[in-house]
Amino acid sequence: MVLKTFGWSFAVTALGLVAAVFYGGWTAFGIVAILSVLEISLSFDNAVVNAGILKKMSAFWQKIFLTIGILIAVFGMRLVFPVVIVAVSAKIGPIDAVNLALTDKDRYQELVTDAHPSIAAFGGMFLLMIFLDFIFEDRDIKWLGWLERPLAKLGKIDMLSVCIALIVLMITAMTFATHAHQHGGAHVDKAETVMLSGIAGLITYLVVGGLSGFFEDRLEEEEEREHEEEEKAKRAGKPVSAVKLAGQAAFFMFLYLEVLDASFSFDGVIGAFAITNDIVLMALGLGIGAMYVRSLTVYLVRQGTLDDYVYLEHGAHYAIGALAVILLVTIQYEISELITGGIGVVLIGWSFWSSVRRNRALAAAEGKAEASGEKAEVSSGV
Repeated sequence: MVLKTFGWSFAVTALGLVAAVFYGGWTAFGIVAILSVLEISLSFDNAVVNAGILKKMSAFWQKIFLTIGILIAVFGMRLVFPVVIVAVSAKIGPIDAVNLALTDKDRYQELVTDAHPSIAAFGGMFLLMIFLDFIFEDRDIKWLGWLERPLAKLGKIDMLSVCIALIVLMITAMTFATHAHQHGGAHVDKAETVMLSGIAGLITYLVVGGLSGFFEDRLEEEEEREHEEEEKAKRAGKPVSAVKLAGQAAFFMFLYLEVLDASFSFDGVIGAFAITNDIVLMALGLGIGAMYVRSLTVYLVRQGTLDDYVYLEHGAHYAIGALAVILLVTIQYEISELITGGIGVVLIGWSFWSSVRRNRALAAAEGKAEASGEKAEVSSGV
């Protein structure tokens, strides 16, 4: 089962890591490995969400999502999107960006370095909004309860995350972006660049969130309509079969999943800029990660169960928050890729271990309850 589901992912991993070694040696190997872990961890909850929705869809639409959908996810968002970001930020064509990255790395590095403040501000704000909306939401399961409980209470204030994000952006522009920089032969106010790019990142997050909300509402309407039709059929005495969602409902579900995947891709791609500016290494690392997201989705659908490691989602979002802060700091200061990638790996590893300990504690408690129940039955029988 595991080999059948993850076989393609294992193959892509091996090819990607070998390609990284040939491209840039063992340093490139390490960066691609870190990017792969980062993408998998940040998109893990995406696989869980996808599985929960996919199981409601017909076999045809499941196949569409897992074929056409993965092409859009891997080639569109993980491979093309980093090139587009560099091209727009450096004000060059996408083809020129790829050519420079492959043939003139010094010039490419110069352009990316010059464009880094705008990339970091855009990405930092987008990731910060993801993190803030997560920690301000009141959830049944809390990982770091001492921190998440008071933040959940504060989250009841409307637009709090947007206000905090804008305050952080203003502080960043006044501290890390106080010096002018050269761009295209002219001096540009870095603070202005950071402010505009940060606002663009905030707007992008709100637009993506709005689209996700729109498709989610349409899905709920379609599901309610189908539920009403099932109830009418029951009252009429007609047989009711467990028909998977198809037609218009499945189409909206497909669009909803694509928008969701795009939003999750944003944090992976933008977080990758905190680790490396090399679009080849980004494509390799994020492509490997995207394949595992697909495999996880298929695995969860086929197993008919969602993930037991309940704190992984928390760990991934704390990693997103750390990446957001690091991106904003890198507007002024350089931070080692090992530190950036290591923080994310540590947070996710910590959340995984916490989940394992929680599962063991629950299993032990259930075992004790069963044992005490058996003792009570024996004593009452005596």
